[in-house]
Amino acid sequence: MERERVIVRTSVIGIIANVALAAFKAVVGVLTNSIAITLDAVNNLSDALSSIITIVGTKLAGKEPDRKHPMGHGRVEYLTAMIISVIVLYAGITSLIESIKKILHPEAVSYSVISLVIVSVAVIVKIVLGLYVKGVGTKVNSDSLTNSGQDALLDSIISASTLVAAVIYILFRWKLETWLGAIISIVIIKSGIEMLQGTISQILGERVESNLARAIKRTVTSVDGVYGAYDLTMHNYGPDKYVASIHVEVDDFRTAAEVDDISRKITRLVYEEHGILLSAVGIYSRNTSNDHAHQVMENVRKIVMDHEGVLQMHGFYLDEKLRSMSFDIIIAFDAPDRKGLFGHIEDEIAALYPEYQVHITMDLDLSD
Repeated sequence: MERERVIVRTSVIGIIANVALAAFKAVVGVLTNSIAITLDAVNNLSDALSSIITIVGTKLAGKEPDRKHPMGHGRVEYLTAMIISVIVLYAGITSLIESIKKILHPEAVSYSVISLVIVSVAVIVKIVLGLYVKGVGTKVNSDSLTNSGQDALLDSIISASTLVAAVIYILFRWKLETWLGAIISIVIIKSGIEMLQGTISQILGERVESNLARAIKRTVTSVDGVYGAYDLTMHNYGPDKYVASIHVEVDDFRTAAEVDDISRKITRLVYEEHGILLSAVGIYSRNTSNDHAHQVMENVRKIVMDHEGVLQMHGFYLDEKLRSMSFDIIIAFDAPDRKGLFGHIEDEIAALYPEYQVHITMDLDLSD
C-alpha cells in the first residue's frame, strides 16, 4: 500500500505541473505563432495524461487476488507503461506531421520577453520534475513513473532547444523553429519506440536479474544439507511480485521427512530474505557412498564440458541397481546447433558407458 501511495502522490504532482506548463506554453505558442512552443504544450498535456493512466494502472494493479486471477493484478502496470509509450509515440508522430506542414507553408514568428521567460521557467520545472519522478520510479520499481520521468527530462531538452531557436531568431533573424519542431518530433518518436520495446520485453518475460539470481542461490545453499542450487525459474506477476521454483542437490541417504524439512526451510528463508514465493523445490539426489559414481561423474563432466557452448552440468546421479545415470546440461542459447550438440553428447556418453542407461535433460539457461 505504501508503494501505491507513493506512485499516486508522485503522479498527482506530475499532473499539476504538466497542466500548468501546458496552459502557459499554449498561450505563448498562440501569441508568438510558434509551432515548437505549441507542440511542446501538447506534449505537456500528454505527460499529464500519462500520469493519470499511471494512477489508474496502479490502483487496478493493487486489487486483491481473486479466483480468476490468483496471482493478483500486478501485470496491469506493464500494460499502463505500454499505453504511456504509445501516447509518447503518437505525440511524436503528430508533432512531426505538423512540423512538416509548417516547413512547407511557413508563417511569421514573433517572440516576446515574457514568452522567453516562461519557456525558461518550463525548462527548470521539467528538469526538477523529471529527476524527481524518475528517481521515485526507480526507487519503487515503477516502469510507468520511470518512463514519465524520462519523458520529462527529454521535454526539458526540447524546451531548451526551443529557447535557443528563439534567441537565434531574435539576434540573427534565422528562422529555425520549424526545423527544430521536426527534430524534436523525431527525438520524441525515438523515445516512444524505446519505451515500447522495453515494456514489451517485460511482458514477454525477461531473464532474472543476475544479482538477484545469485543472491537467491546463496540463500538456498546456506541451508544445512544443500550442496547446490540449480534451475532457478522466476515468473513475474508485476513489479517485485515473483513466484519461483528451484532444484537443490541433497545426499542420497536423506529420508523423505528430512528432505521435506530442508524444502520448507528453503521456502521460508527465501521468502523472508527476498520476498519471493518458491512454489516448488525440486530434488537432485547426490551419490555419497559410491566412489565409482564419483569417478564416472568426473569422466562424464570432462566430456560434456569440453564441448563449446555447454555452460553447465549438474544433478548427476548414478544408480547401480538400475544401471542408469542421470544428469542435466545447460547449452547456451547462441550455440550454433543446440539440439545437434545435445544429441552428440548423448551418443558420446552412451558409447563410453554402454552398460548404463543414460538419461540427460537439456535445461534452459534461465538464470546466472
